[in-house]
Amino acid sequence: MAQQVDAVEQPVLVVKSGGEAAFAEWQACFAVHSPGLTLRHWDDPELRLEAVTYAVLWDPTPGRLAQMPNLRLVFGSGAGVDNVVADPDYPRHIPLVRTSIPEATDRMGEYCCWAALSLLKDARRMAIAQGERRWDYFEPPFRACERTVGIMGLGNMGERSAIMLQGLGFPTIGWSRTRKAVPGVESHAGAAELDAFLARTDILICLLPATAETHNIIGAANLAKLPRGAGYIGAGRGMQQDLDAILAALDSGQLSGAVLDVFEPEPLPAEHPLWAHPKAIVTAHVASLPSRMERVAFIAATIAGFERGAPLPNLFDHARGY
Repeated sequence: MAQQVDAVEQPVLVVKSGGEAAFAEWQACFAVHSPGLTLRHWDDPELRLEAVTYAVLWDPTPGRLAQMPNLRLVFGSGAGVDNVVADPDYPRHIPLVRTSIPEATDRMGEYCCWAALSLLKDARRMAIAQGERRWDYFEPPFRACERTVGIMGLGNMGERSAIMLQGLGFPTIGWSRTRKAVPGVESHAGAAELDAFLARTDILICLLPATAETHNIIGAANLAKLPRGAGYIGAGRGMQQDLDAILAALDSGQLSGAVLDVFEPEPLPAEHPLWAHPKAIVTAHVASLPSRMERVAFIAATIAGFERGAPLPNLFDHARGY
């Protein structure tokens, strides 16, 4: 009996992210930042559920977290925790921390800058010509200062992206549920101001959280409110996008191009027409994911603070959905 108490008191962190092949890297990273922490893989047949005190997860098996009686804290292994809270039995009394760290926001800003420049310069057209070994001279019609970027979602990711895009010369506006104060960004808020925001947006970026209100928000109706020939960058959540509507807008010329990093389902099926579309760039949900070492540094510091009684950062709010 005494042996069981010792096992429970010894911090044990279970990992389900990246598969078994990534577990050795998780172990190496935690050995640097939290050498006293015992790691176990989610599928370890010798894992005792009562021993688990912390968890780092991307897509937990439904119901299993609720079977861990000594679980104290859960981390989403990325900035989004959609797959974690999709578990109908998630124990809501256990704090859930999003790994939305400065390294992630920087990477998202870099991705949005790359994507906006790719749309501005028609990088997809250049890539197709190179693949065909065909000299395709053309003159991109706009400079960055002539294309307003509109960002839906001005949280940490959106704010950092807006500041970085301004550094490239893009005029930048934003839209969110409530009004935000971001230097140099005119903030639109709420449903009443969405149409005016879309009408001014030449390159639309969606970085909204996944909520019932944002489901399929990038659909035919809202795409039609953009200026004809606008560009679209989807790096928020796959559930926010109607891919059929995006394809139709690309085919009609309502959208001149799209850069898409998130999908529902993922991975994007191999037979999906977006893979080969001449106006679409597809990436594999890579926009903002920090390295494992960067994520582990945050997780280890958060656990150490939690054990000292410090407040938790980036707490997921089940009521708000982010």
